[in-house]
Amino acid sequence: MDQSECRGRGHLSVLSCFPPSVARDVVVAVVTPLGTSLANPETPSLLSTDRQVKWTMEVLSYGLTLPLDKDTVKLCVDIYSDWLMALVSPKDSIPPPISRDPNLYAQKILRHLYSIFLSRCDQMSPVYRQVLCAIQSLARESSLMTRDTWEALLHFLLRINHNILAPPTAAGGGADLSMEVLLEVWMLSCSRCFPSRSLWRTCRQMLSRWRHQPAVVDQWIRAVAPLTSRLLLLTFGPSFPPFKVPDDVRIPADLDDERVPETWFRFLHLFSNPVDVTLPDVFFRAMRGVGTLVDAFLGVNKQLREQQLPNTAQTSRMEFRDQVPSLGVAVTRSPFRDRPPCYGVSRPRSGSAPPTPVNISSPAPTPAHNRQPKAVSKATSKVSVTSWSPQTSWSSQVHHWTSSSLRPPSPSPLRSNVDSLLHLFGCWLFDAAQLRDSVGQKDVSVSESWASGRAEACGTLCRIFTSKKTAEDILSIYLSRFYLVLLQNVQVSKETCPPVLASILLTSTSLFCCDLRGVNLLLPPFVPALETVLLDRELLRFKGFVNPVDLRRASILILMSLLPLPLQFGSVHSQVSLDGKLSDVTAGNFLSLMPRLTHILIGALQTETDSSNTQLILAAMLNLVQDSALLEASRQTQCGGTSRPRTTAGSSGARGTRGTGANRWTKIAQLESVVGLWVQVERLLTRGLTSQWRNDSAVCLSALEVLGGLAKVEVLVEDSERRSVVSSVCTYIMFQCSRPPPLHSRDLHSIIVAAFYCLNVWLTQHPALLDHQECLLEVLEIVELGISGSKSRQEAEVKCKEDKELNPASLRVKEAAEATLSCIMQGQRTFPSVNEDVLIGCSSLSDKSLKTFKYFVIESSVILAMLEQAPRPEQAQSPSLTLMIRGLSGCHTWTLQLHLQPREQRTQQTLVPAQHCVAQRDPGKQCGVRHELCPENTVPSVEADQSIPYLQDSVPEEVQYLLTAFRRQQEIEAQPQVKGRSVIMTTCRPPSPVSIFQMTRLFLSHLGLLTPETVKDPGVSGVPPQLVSLDSSLPGFFENLRHLDRLSSRSCLSAYIFYMKAGQGTAAEILSNVESHSSVHPHFLDFLSSLGWPVKVGGVNVASSEFLAVLGDSGGGIFDGERFVLMFADALSEISFIVPSSSHVLKTTKRTTSNMADAEHITDSAHRPNTCPSGPELKQLIVWVERFEDVETFPLSDLLSQMRTQREMRASNIQVVFVHPLRTGLYRICFHGASSRFGFVVPLVHGSVVSRRTLGFLVRETLINCCQRRWLDIDSAPPPHTRKQLISDIILRYSRRCPEPAFYSSLFHDP
Repeated sequence: MDQSECRGRGHLSVLSCFPPSVARDVVVAVVTPLGTSLANPETPSLLSTDRQVKWTMEVLSYGLTLPLDKDTVKLCVDIYSDWLMALVSPKDSIPPPISRDPNLYAQKILRHLYSIFLSRCDQMSPVYRQVLCAIQSLARESSLMTRDTWEALLHFLLRINHNILAPPTAAGGGADLSMEVLLEVWMLSCSRCFPSRSLWRTCRQMLSRWRHQPAVVDQWIRAVAPLTSRLLLLTFGPSFPPFKVPDDVRIPADLDDERVPETWFRFLHLFSNPVDVTLPDVFFRAMRGVGTLVDAFLGVNKQLREQQLPNTAQTSRMEFRDQVPSLGVAVTRSPFRDRPPCYGVSRPRSGSAPPTPVNISSPAPTPAHNRQPKAVSKATSKVSVTSWSPQTSWSSQVHHWTSSSLRPPSPSPLRSNVDSLLHLFGCWLFDAAQLRDSVGQKDVSVSESWASGRAEACGTLCRIFTSKKTAEDILSIYLSRFYLVLLQNVQVSKETCPPVLASILLTSTSLFCCDLRGVNLLLPPFVPALETVLLDRELLRFKGFVNPVDLRRASILILMSLLPLPLQFGSVHSQVSLDGKLSDVTAGNFLSLMPRLTHILIGALQTETDSSNTQLILAAMLNLVQDSALLEASRQTQCGGTSRPRTTAGSSGARGTRGTGANRWTKIAQLESVVGLWVQVERLLTRGLTSQWRNDSAVCLSALEVLGGLAKVEVLVEDSERRSVVSSVCTYIMFQCSRPPPLHSRDLHSIIVAAFYCLNVWLTQHPALLDHQECLLEVLEIVELGISGSKSRQEAEVKCKEDKELNPASLRVKEAAEATLSCIMQGQRTFPSVNEDVLIGCSSLSDKSLKTFKYFVIESSVILAMLEQAPRPEQAQSPSLTLMIRGLSGCHTWTLQLHLQPREQRTQQTLVPAQHCVAQRDPGKQCGVRHELCPENTVPSVEADQSIPYLQDSVPEEVQYLLTAFRRQQEIEAQPQVKGRSVIMTTCRPPSPVSIFQMTRLFLSHLGLLTPETVKDPGVSGVPPQLVSLDSSLPGFFENLRHLDRLSSRSCLSAYIFYMKAGQGTAAEILSNVESHSSVHPHFLDFLSSLGWPVKVGGVNVASSEFLAVLGDSGGGIFDGERFVLMFADALSEISFIVPSSSHVLKTTKRTTSNMADAEHITDSAHRPNTCPSGPELKQLIVWVERFEDVETFPLSDLLSQMRTQREMRASNIQVVFVHPLRTGLYRICFHGASSRFGFVVPLVHGSVVSRRTLGFLVRETLINCCQRRWLDIDSAPPPHTRKQLISDIILRYSRRCPEPAFYSSLFHDP
């Protein structure tokens, strides 16, 4: 370079010695004919010698210094651009000297072209673009350039970029293009002529002077991104999720694989440490870019798309790019999984109204305390924001309700280790996260202006550490620095920075459930941070830069992972020292934090307005109550006695939980009691169900499921609290049924059906509720409302039931009400589900008496079997009737006796058959009812009673005459007979008792069924009479009845359990794990024992205490459905847990479909094996995974192909629950599979953390609720109404067609 070039003035032409007008005329005279020859490339050049070319170049060099608005400058650029093409493809229009030695002249031309980039205007001229495009084309297409030419080209680009970007003011519109060309040409040089170390050092030094320009950091990330994509492909292979970049962002195809790592590393460090940036917005862009690269190394499958999102209040909104594509950082992430969105618009959720989007057309309001000083804001330019959308993967194909939550896929199992990422980016991220100290804590406004970049750095650190693999170890130095960053930024004080706190919460949803060493020490500092978010309804401090719904959701997920920790660690102390001081939140042990966490959970439910977030809170509440109750029960057992539990009528749990001072902590202390917690949760749920939630179907459905779960929690509370739950559910049903007809819909009726099911759970779990007259009356009124559509007892009048017109809300609602009525009847003293054979054996009857049963059908839905027995001597005046009722809700047996005396005067014993059969394990608790007689003389007499005198007090003459006549007649009759005939006086006696009563006739008559209207054929085709007789003599009748009895009236479902060891990926490996107990973890066997009791295939029960005896040396494979299954059953549902094994798969290939069905559905009755009805098309799998990252590689399709399925299962009908044990003894839950249109299925949701005590209970409840949700989704009523079709077939096949006289006469004769 000559001296002029070194001084930055460009090449000094000889024409500069002449007057400007003379020099300008010379340039015009020379350039004009040369420019004309460019139009015809085949025309020979006017210049033929080297001296001519050099003289012309002196003229062109001066022409480039002329004003840019003249055509002369453009002609000079055209000429030089054409001559540079000699390095690509020589042509006749190029002077021969240049064609012979193009590299030498190209280097001179580049030195001359620098003159055009001398600062002469603020805007990018088209001439600038023309030169840059020519240089870009030369680098792309030329294959003749030597190393000197490459170095001259790179020097040229560095000089012009320095001229454009070095000034402290904002660069013009050409900054993006100049940086793009520089980095692209530099990358091309790496593939063809790798730059020297001095060039790399020069480039890095010059970029450090340009970092105040936003275009520099944008183009730097844009250049590093494709190199990162290529590096990931080379490092991890094609199975690693690709890091996709726009099509116009690419690297040279001829770049050798061996040079990619060095090129990537050098490009990455061209920008140096982003903390050294002097402007907040550029610092934010740089940290955003680093976050993008980190996500790429984590294997998050992404695709670039442009979207403008709101930024923090410190920086203005970001425009993505002006003319050249640029690359940004993912700042919008879903609140589910490990990376909820840091900033941006909330995504839509199922079961709730569309969220309110953040206004993206106008800048976010800037709080007064966050505004930048004028000196800083002047240099602040607009920043671009992009977001990444996840691609379709296995987790989106087999997803439960996750399609509504739009969670991004998990990091790839092949992702980089945490230490490797921190070796690359840790220094930058840790320095950026702690930038507050370096900036200066005194100037708060300046410190807050860097909040957006600090927030991005903290969020990236959280994403790195939460991506830790199961068996991965992290260096202690990194853990300590990370914990220090969190401790400094989550503390709630006046210096707390809302953007940083929000970023940490949004990206830490799985922080406490990924087995980070020592992470539980962060529990105390996180408690006040969660209080700040969840107890504030408005979140005014966060609204300017983050969606409050997403922030609250992330906080709820963190809270769900924190709730089990105090109960798990108990009295273990946790103290964290920060700056040599112990924070007040760290005082005490883990258990001391439990009241505060409970207060946050209850307060969050009261302040939450989003439907999805409310469902998450409800799920956490049932988990907390059950865990607390089981822990309390275990403590009482360990103490060696049963201490009297504290009961609560209405004062244990205060309805308000927010307050200040002593009152607040008094209310929190009340929650320490399990009873108080139960009452508090129950009141919140019932109040929400009847008020603010009643118009939200998704929340109401989850609340009803949680209420059903509370009914199964063993806590001693007063009966009034349980009655209030039943009353609230009845009120909710009445409100929904009373809606105007236009508002009735499929979803509304589904919620009503779910409410009736919740009533069924409470009535079967607590049958003593029916002893209370008001509670029973209220439930019966709601049942009447569901069946008929209205109540008989209205406010103004009472309408008789026979006068009412049946108009239910829908058939499903009517069937659900009938099921509730069946539960009420089952709660009374009825026999177990038996059949005629059992009754004959229990009553010492002969086999011939089987034919004495009479069979009738009422309203085409109920089959009555009546057995009349001859009264015994002691039952002469109390004839009995044994009645079997086969309906939609099952088979029930009653014994009826006719008594003509009051209850207290009866001496006969009722006919109660001895129970020789085995009843269901939990058919519903029965309770005795004490019948009270009304006393006869309890009403005191009044004066009105004396208005009519007694007969002896006023005897008229007529009465006296009659009395005299009666005496005379008595005397005559007492005299001896005249005329010698004797008189024989006999005493009048009552007739002998009737021994034949026709009890069937009396019973049907008492029910009002023996009327002409009920017996006569209505004459409508296909409509039978209300009362129909069945002919039991027809062949196949009793076989059909037995088949009906085997059809269970409960919800029957089956679940398959698998054990997946670390690193396994094939179905054969997974199935072989359960063959031996040495291949599985002992906690897995404990989990199996908590699910149910062993039942031998074939109907032989095994006591639950013999689980270990049945298990033997097996790892659970004994419960493969061929030998044993694990069974759980209650009054409403039964679950068969099957653990498939490798031997099980081999055997089932030889079995028929019928045998498979019988093995799959096993009952708990030894004498009457049930057959479960065909439920909703849903297959539920439970997978125990030793390594959490194996969730994404679970071989679902292979296992389904080897499992015995009667038909192909679609991915949308598969529910997979993954259970991952943590080192803390807790369990992390992950969901994949079928979704519900009503939102989440509780109590287990994706991201839940549960204890060992509650795992079995919560899994069962979730499976039952999933089945109930599927019944609601397919618009069908759940069992027991699946028996309807078989009952209809029996009626159609065995109905007795006879005239009315014959029907009546048959009632007087034995069958």
